[in-house]
Amino acid sequence: MIREMQARLQQVAAAEGLPLTERSRTYNSRLAQELGKWAEEQERGKDFRHAVYRAFFVEGVNIALVDELVRIAAAVGLPADEARTALAERSFAAAVDADWQRAMDLHITSVPTHLCDGKRLAGFAAYDDFVHLIGESR
Repeated sequence: MIREMQARLQQVAAAEGLPLTERSRTYNSRLAQELGKWAEEQERGKDFRHAVYRAFFVEGVNIALVDELVRIAAAVGLPADEARTALAERSFAAAVDADWQRAMDLHITSVPTHLCDGKRLAGFAAYDDFVHLIGESR
């Protein structure tokens, strides 16, 4: 099943022109989520999320490691010492917990999941799938 999911992911990424490398490992993204919340507060959330995507999905970086997350934050112009402090103090753990609770309340069990007027699209999807989701919801 995992090989089929990876093949589908590769297919969709190629069709959409997204860089993606085949991975043999997955890493816990909890700290990356917390640092992402911090980056949002610094008005660099989008830059940080894009950099984490590239690090994880293209370069195969272990985004569970504090040093890697600090390096990624610094690479997008965020202060490394503040990033390290936010991680050490777990300053944004409650915000991530709230996001997780909302996902549970909405019965979201996979990432990505897209919601539109009560309809859902789970997993990496092609453009036409989004058109169908939006059209169904009108």
